[in-house]
Amino acid sequence: MERRAKHDQYHTPMSVYEVHLGSWKRKFEEDNRFLSYVEFADELVDYVVDMGYTHIELMAVAEFPFDGSWGYQVCGYFAPTSRFGTPDEFRMFIDRCHQKDIGVIVDWVPAHFPKDAHGLAKFDGTALYEHADPRQGEHADWGTLIFNFGRNEVRNFLISNAMFWLQEYHIDGLRVDAVASILYLDYSKEAGEWVPNKFGGRENLEAIEFLKQLNQTCYEENPGIMTIAEESTAFPGVSRPVSGGGLGFGFKWNMGWMNDSLSYMANEPIHRKYHHGKATFSMIYAYHENYVLVLSHDEVVHGKGSLIQKMPGDRWQQAANVRMFLSWMFAHPGKKLLFQGIDIGQGEEWKHDQSLPWHLLEYDEHKGTQSLVRDLNEPALHELDHEEGGFEWIDHSDAENSLFSFIRRDRGGNSIVVVTNATPVPRKGYHLGVPEGGYYEEILNSDAEVYGGSNIGSGGGIPSTDHPAHGKSQSIQVNIPPLATVFFKRRAV
Repeated sequence: MERRAKHDQYHTPMSVYEVHLGSWKRKFEEDNRFLSYVEFADELVDYVVDMGYTHIELMAVAEFPFDGSWGYQVCGYFAPTSRFGTPDEFRMFIDRCHQKDIGVIVDWVPAHFPKDAHGLAKFDGTALYEHADPRQGEHADWGTLIFNFGRNEVRNFLISNAMFWLQEYHIDGLRVDAVASILYLDYSKEAGEWVPNKFGGRENLEAIEFLKQLNQTCYEENPGIMTIAEESTAFPGVSRPVSGGGLGFGFKWNMGWMNDSLSYMANEPIHRKYHHGKATFSMIYAYHENYVLVLSHDEVVHGKGSLIQKMPGDRWQQAANVRMFLSWMFAHPGKKLLFQGIDIGQGEEWKHDQSLPWHLLEYDEHKGTQSLVRDLNEPALHELDHEEGGFEWIDHSDAENSLFSFIRRDRGGNSIVVVTNATPVPRKGYHLGVPEGGYYEEILNSDAEVYGGSNIGSGGGIPSTDHPAHGKSQSIQVNIPPLATVFFKRRAV
């Protein structure tokens, strides 16, 4: 906790493992029961440490009545769910994470609350926490109610609750779910189904003030914590300080990158050249917010399929696409988040009432994907995640070959060259412009045999030559594997 207060979140690694405790692992031989907080303190923490993640993000753990809500319809705001043990056992789990230098983020849900009689709805028989007018007080999509953020008592209740998790359980971060639904009065509503603000606009002015107050209070009272917004619109300054006109969150999920990149990957490789802009567009706005790149639970449920099911081609090509995509993601500026199961190449869509298919790790394809993610957590691509000096395009315009390449730099000026080939055609003898002369070691190749690939590469590394390419006076002549991302690190000759 003392180290946390001095921790620089923006220039250090942040690789988050998103976990649904009810389905991460179950004891199948014991009536498919949940693991306990005590068991998670050993098995989950050891797994996260082995994989090189820096944080665990728990899907909402405040007490909730229905397993299938994944915790997002909270009834007991001040109670860790009893499904997995006692409050003190939950404390022990958090402490074990901290002993292993793993931060813990929990999903916190002020966006809605359920109508259950044992919750807050009509708490004293009246609309106490919510609005009486359903045009202001209900999310029809979710069948939940909306807090009345204009009431001091409601704001105080929610901010006290956030402080409770940070102070009583030493939680390191709050990921605030569905922020867009808080910010906008007309969120998912048709004309006539919502009430404009006093200026006739769609912004929920009271909710905006609540979010600012929430973030200011959390950061002032708990040095070193973070708040993260899941916010899907272009609302300005979500992760900028309140003093600078922002909402005061520390980070924002990059939903635009997620949607564009998954849309790009879903295309057959032969068609990707027509959608090249979706692979490069995110760099136009990459520094507008402090972004976290996410592949979350929302992308592998409700008929969307697992990550590998989104990929085109035969099974080998699907797995290669996943490896290429994950490597590209980890090279892209921004902190990172993966949902459980993605890092073992889970083949089926996630189900909240079943354990992850850990038996898949008996097969080379899945073991290879896991090894790749473990290795991706290593390269130093984090120091300038949120500063323009940390990124430079080499070539973003080779749509015809569906190739794109760039440089990532750290604060010392050291660089890693990254090239992605989004087609199944190997590019042999390709001149890739590099920032300066030297020997370029191939430090990661998603097509390596150890990951389940075809092992096409550049022999582990290659010296640069005076052959100009991509506006650089030096280049390396490399073999770029099919459906792969490769990292090269310069070392002086």
